[in-house]
Amino acid sequence: MNLLYYGDNLYILREHIPDASVDLVYLDPPFNSNRSYNVLFREASGKSADAQITAFDDTWHWGPASEETLREIVATAPAHVVEMMQAIVGFVGRNDMTAYLVMMAVRLIELHRVLKPTGSLYLHCDPTASHYLKVVMDAIFDPRNFRSEVIWKRTHAHSSAKRWGPIHDVILFYTKSDTYLWNNSYQEYSDEYIQRYFKFDDNDGRGRYWTGDITGSGVRTGDTGLPWRGFDPTPKGRHWAYLRADLDALDTDRRIYWPPTQGAWPKLKRYLDEAKGVPVQDIISDIASMVTMGASKREALGYPTQKPLALLERIIQASSNEGDVVLDPFCGCGTTVCAAQKLGRQWIGIDVTHLAIALMRQRLDDMFGEAVQYEVVGQPADLASAQALALADRYQFQMWALSLIKARPAQSKKGADQGSDGVLFIMDEARSKG
Repeated sequence: MNLLYYGDNLYILREHIPDASVDLVYLDPPFNSNRSYNVLFREASGKSADAQITAFDDTWHWGPASEETLREIVATAPAHVVEMMQAIVGFVGRNDMTAYLVMMAVRLIELHRVLKPTGSLYLHCDPTASHYLKVVMDAIFDPRNFRSEVIWKRTHAHSSAKRWGPIHDVILFYTKSDTYLWNNSYQEYSDEYIQRYFKFDDNDGRGRYWTGDITGSGVRTGDTGLPWRGFDPTPKGRHWAYLRADLDALDTDRRIYWPPTQGAWPKLKRYLDEAKGVPVQDIISDIASMVTMGASKREALGYPTQKPLALLERIIQASSNEGDVVLDPFCGCGTTVCAAQKLGRQWIGIDVTHLAIALMRQRLDDMFGEAVQYEVVGQPADLASAQALALADRYQFQMWALSLIKARPAQSKKGADQGSDGVLFIMDEARSKG
């Protein structure tokens, strides 16, 4: 099950995604930050092209569609969700923010439905709307199923006029129930941490280590409470963390550290090469954004909201296993599906533009070639469906047609184009050979 859907994710979720069929949802929806995004197209050389095209407006306005969506929520959603949405609209008013929130609420209800009981959802947002989104999520998922507010430091310090510099995004982590899947994740120790804690080295080829306590809290009456090598843990209110025979084996293997000070208690050697690393915390500062990585980074596609693969890999590894199903309903340039494919998960991606679908297909093919198998649903498969798309939305038809030959749009705005819809660059082989 590897599927790319073209279309409105609300329709796709309702018509194509069964109940309790997804293990992990990651979504990075528009943030309602009143920005218009241009997609940059990358040349074959990897450099950003000059041609751009507006892919979407990150702008929402209250109107008939918002009113209709709110009425739908009132008519069909659980009572506590209805009360929450009515309270937010009553308090905040009918404006851009609530237009965004009702759009999100109706989709989050569907995402909750498609999650398995053991499933998890990560909602990537920024402080513009994160406080409202958490209230919406609490109503839909239950406050008891809120797990973490993860802070991703996406950029370095910079100056901002009359406020603290905004350098982070928020990722809200919820689960469907309290019996959710979780895999502990670790990140590498920093050089400073290694120098500070792993400061011993016996020069025996095992490398650096630090020393840890070899006893546990509390008195025991069995083997672990008896004296060993002249040290009795019971008077100290403690017990050995290992059976005494295991302590002997550890000592034979030179894994017990004997301090030079007379009477000092032995400790366990914990080697750097055997350590898993630092458990991942709810502040992620070791994964750079695409902008911070620099334009020359091979991973960068020029997509305005592109997230680094490492960030999605960390989330997917923590909340799914190989073979599980990962869903991204705002798929964009396909970072989620590429990370899922890389980690051996099944995946479903949804996007509302043919431009994004074309970019995802090219990215999957570039990264995995014939090793990735997937189906595209919703794009024209024959003449009749192509004609139907042209009649329904000539602009999206244009984007789809250009994707067939891997061309890019010729201009940055919809409108008259003097007969030129797109540009296809062809390498001059003679010149390229010098």
